[in-house]
Amino acid sequence: MSRSHRTTPRGLGRVAQAPSHEGRFGRIFRRLPTFQQNDERLVEIANAMREGDGADQDNANIPAGYTYFGQFVDHDITFDPASSLERANDPDALVNFRTPRFDLDSLYGRGPADDPALYSRADPNKMLLGKGRAAEGQDQAGTETGEDDLPRNSEGTAIIGDPRNDENIIVSQLQLVFLKLHNRVVHQIREQEPDLEGSALLKEAQRAVRWHYQWVVVNDFLVRIAGQEVVDSILVAVDPNNPALGKRVRTRFYRPRQDAFMPVEFSVAAYRFGHSMVRPTYTINDVVPELPIFSQAEEPAPLEDFHGGRHLPAQWTIAWQRFLDFNGPGTAGQPSRKIDCRLAEGLFKLSGEPPEMESLALRNLRRGKALGLPSGRRVATAMGVEPLSPDEIGFSGPAPLWFYILREAEARQQGKRLGEVGGRIVAEVLLGLLAHDPLSYVRVEPAFQPILPDVDGDGRFTLPDLVRFALGEAPPSPPPPGGWGS
Repeated sequence: MSRSHRTTPRGLGRVAQAPSHEGRFGRIFRRLPTFQQNDERLVEIANAMREGDGADQDNANIPAGYTYFGQFVDHDITFDPASSLERANDPDALVNFRTPRFDLDSLYGRGPADDPALYSRADPNKMLLGKGRAAEGQDQAGTETGEDDLPRNSEGTAIIGDPRNDENIIVSQLQLVFLKLHNRVVHQIREQEPDLEGSALLKEAQRAVRWHYQWVVVNDFLVRIAGQEVVDSILVAVDPNNPALGKRVRTRFYRPRQDAFMPVEFSVAAYRFGHSMVRPTYTINDVVPELPIFSQAEEPAPLEDFHGGRHLPAQWTIAWQRFLDFNGPGTAGQPSRKIDCRLAEGLFKLSGEPPEMESLALRNLRRGKALGLPSGRRVATAMGVEPLSPDEIGFSGPAPLWFYILREAEARQQGKRLGEVGGRIVAEVLLGLLAHDPLSYVRVEPAFQPILPDVDGDGRFTLPDLVRFALGEAPPSPPPPGGWGS
């Protein structure tokens, strides 16, 4: 699917067994035995996960844009600094020098003082934007198109906080949305409170952007993939008699003793549900033909797929109404695929990889084995959930955790969302990270409500609302009570 899945994150290969609670990676179910898996059996399971022809694989409940928003979220909470100094100081990431948080460091880097290349010279409070260029094979190749793109150097490498957000054009255009969101928030704060300037203005703009992003993760993304009931069981009222005090996080299984950590049950199994949501092909606007994310050709033509790492070709700006339900449920131009045990054919032959690494399905299964994950049945039993029957799993005997979570979604939720085991793990970890972040809205202002406009007027601020505001397609919002920076 992307380069981020082609290399093992630092520290993931050396996760301690039973006694480890903290660090960059850790375990939720430390006492469960490792599922001893035969590699030949993993190959059989992986090969059976190919998406067939003719079957209805679309999930009308989740528009295609959420597949890549999920990827954006993953890159935010598993940020992996790339400088040689940081790698030298922390070669294995056995000690996490950075707690995983929803802080958009993939957007802001380390701030304008340490990462000035990410910010505009003309206005250091705003993020730097770029312009697309006509691609090879187009008229006037190499010339600027005037279309918005990520800022890039002369070779087309994106100048952004996390290079993984330029792996494909869809996620790179989503990164651009957040750059523009920040800039529009800065503009609005200046108009409403002209005395707020300098670092105080930047700090307030970043807080507003982060909190609205966190809100979307909790109240839109998580609700769609795990279900409202699961979210409500974890995010509970601070005081049931006084709803105005907001909500707090109460988890049952993800319980860090001190700092938050990234559980391998989440990163290697549960959160990889998004791989099954990838469509074989996408249409990004009315001009560009339907294309795959990554071409399967040995030497793909420049305009043959949506790979990233290059200047945006002319007329390749994404029309987000094709990816998000701007006009209500079911109105997105293309839905995601169902969450099930079938992956798009293109994910079984990732270009540029050796034969043993081409299949993303097999790679996921082998990584679960290498990290010593328990079986899906063991995890379900430990959570007090009725395990899947052999008929539901599709074969007798235990199943790898990643496969089990996908099968659970397929068998018990018709692929519309995650099942009880997968949904609970994903929701507890994402909400738990917010609960352990001293600067998140959950910790600082539990009663926070979005300030940016809810375009539909349905009382919910969603990812489509965020995108429309960022692109200037929504009206300004009133200042928060007490003013910006209060």
